[in-house]
Amino acid sequence: MSETLQHVEQMVDNTARADVTETFEEWRNLLSGLHTRIAERFELTRDPSTTDLQSYGDAESGPSGSLAAYSGPEIDWLVHSWIGNPRTGFVNLHLTAWLGPHIRVPHLGSALLLWPDGWFYVDAIPRGDLVGDGEYFDRYYAPNEASWLAFKEEHKDFTWFTSRTGFIRGSLSPTAYCYSFPPTRPNLDTVAELLTARVDQWLGWVDEAEPVPAPERAELAARDLAIRRNIAERDPANVMGERLFGAELTQRLVRALWGGDRELPRPGA
Repeated sequence: MSETLQHVEQMVDNTARADVTETFEEWRNLLSGLHTRIAERFELTRDPSTTDLQSYGDAESGPSGSLAAYSGPEIDWLVHSWIGNPRTGFVNLHLTAWLGPHIRVPHLGSALLLWPDGWFYVDAIPRGDLVGDGEYFDRYYAPNEASWLAFKEEHKDFTWFTSRTGFIRGSLSPTAYCYSFPPTRPNLDTVAELLTARVDQWLGWVDEAEPVPAPERAELAARDLAIRRNIAERDPANVMGERLFGAELTQRLVRALWGGDRELPRPGA
C-alpha cells in the first residue's frame, strides 16, 4: 500500500479542480444519519455559542459552511460541521463526539474530505495510556486489530495518509483509519460501511461501560479538554479555513471545535 506525505493544502493545490457537490451531499447525509443515531442514544442540547454558525459564507457565490456543537449529561462536546466549496472541489466534514468523564470509553472522531479526491479519518480517541494500561488496550483496541490489518491488505485503492505534523501523527490510535482514495462508488460504499460500523461499535462500548469513580472524573475531564483543544488548534488543515474565510472567522471556528466559547456547563461540573 502506498503512502501520502503531503499537507492538505498541497493535495488541493496539486490537483485539478472539479465539482464534488454530488459526493458532498452524499457524505453530508451520511454524517447527518450517524448524528441522528447518536442523538437517539444521548440527551443533547445545542450550545448557544454555535447558533449563528449554523450557516456562514455564501453557498451561491463561494465558500460556506455550518458548525453545530452540542453537550449533555453524558456528552462533553459533540461537533457536526462542514466547510468548503463543493463546486470547486474542496469540502471538509466532521462528526466528533467527546464523552463526559463518567465513563472511560474512547471518544469518537471522524472526518471526511474531498480535495476533489477522497480522504477519510475515523478513530477511537484514547482516554489514557495504551502502553501503560494493557487492559484498556485489550478492551478497546485489540478487538479491531484484525480488521484494521485486513483493510490495509484488501483495499489497494486506499492510500495511507501520514501527516507531516508529528503532533497529529501522535494523536492517532493504533487502529485509526486515515486514508486518501479515488471517490469511486465501491470506495464510497466502503467508507460509509466502515464509519457506520465504528459508530455502532462505539455506542455498544458506551452501553457496556462501567462508571469512573467520582474522585477520578475531574482529572479525566481536564485531560479530555486539553487533548481536544490541542488537536483543534494544532491541526495543519486550519490553513484551509484561513484561505476561505480569513484568520478571524477561522479562529472562532477552531474555538468552536474544542468548546472555547461554550455557554453550557461541562458534564459533572
